[in-house]
Amino acid sequence: MRFLLLLIAVAALAVGCQRVMPLANSRPMTSTGSSQDAAANAQQSQRPEAQAGRLSQQDEDIAEVAVREIPLAGDIKQRSAELSGLAWYGDWLILLPQFPDFSGQQGDERIFALARADILAYLNGETTEPLQPVGVPFVSPPLRKKIRSYEGFEAITFDGDRAYLAIEASPGREMVGYLVAGTIAPDLSQLLLDAGRLAPLPSATGLSNKSEEALLLAGESVLVIHEANGARVNPAPVARRFDSALRPLPTLAFPTIEYRITDATQLDDDGRFWVINYFFPGEFALRTTSDPIADTYGEGPTHAARSGVARLLEMQYAEEGITLVDRPPIQLELGPLALHNWEGIVRLEDRGFLLVTDKFPDTILGFVPFP
Repeated sequence: MRFLLLLIAVAALAVGCQRVMPLANSRPMTSTGSSQDAAANAQQSQRPEAQAGRLSQQDEDIAEVAVREIPLAGDIKQRSAELSGLAWYGDWLILLPQFPDFSGQQGDERIFALARADILAYLNGETTEPLQPVGVPFVSPPLRKKIRSYEGFEAITFDGDRAYLAIEASPGREMVGYLVAGTIAPDLSQLLLDAGRLAPLPSATGLSNKSEEALLLAGESVLVIHEANGARVNPAPVARRFDSALRPLPTLAFPTIEYRITDATQLDDDGRFWVINYFFPGEFALRTTSDPIADTYGEGPTHAARSGVARLLEMQYAEEGITLVDRPPIQLELGPLALHNWEGIVRLEDRGFLLVTDKFPDTILGFVPFP
């Protein structure tokens, strides 16, 4: 009997390993949470053509951009901070933890703020010291009691002193998001949420751990973008719209994009914005046999060699809908060991972008120059 059980276990393990291996023309998908720890070695597995040394000359010629790390200091470096969004509030970069009460100390809820001048000083070589953000008290009247199976905050944006945040929850088989508003004090003494008004955001896909991941302003409305917009899992993707009182407005068509959208910049003067498009090859729900963006523009060397994806895509907002701009994505160079789960993005003037990870592989703030 023991021998039979051993044979069954070995067979099950073999089947499981086959599921983790990427298909020749497909990628498994991106995941957050403990599955990334469990699949740390699988997430950068080489694709078969790379293992055989058959990367094309086109793959070798396509440029990728290395992310320049900006070192941080203080409590924000704790992996438990699990950063999930970035936004500018005037000249302050706001860094949003998924759980502002991550310290575990009663009454200690915080988001973080970094001065633009300090970031530029580091990038300009005027200092080499790690940057220590300011803690901003986060006052959220009992959201945990009001939202069943609360799973934290996923995105943030500002319209003057008014803040908008996206919340994730899993009360049943399908995820549910919520849009909430609040007010930040100009002296950063607090961000106070209005927990009395929540706009529900039913799941667009029904997928586990997939909800609304990006917020941006468009005129007088707030746009909300779902995380998964691939052809198979979300055949007719849309961006939801709300007014400043969190009343729903007509939705906007959104382009079909494989993998995850994890955050967005604000609109520029031409109505364009950028999103993070990320893929962790340990999540099977978003497995696809076709990546039209890679098919159109090709892949850089590390993307061609590995199963992960980390790239920035430019989009165009119009009253008729949101479209993908016809230009090559900015492909971020993939490291040799672990993918960086980029969860937040903002523009940095005309220089490029600031990005932040959640906790994989660590809390990292990075700079990406415009190509």
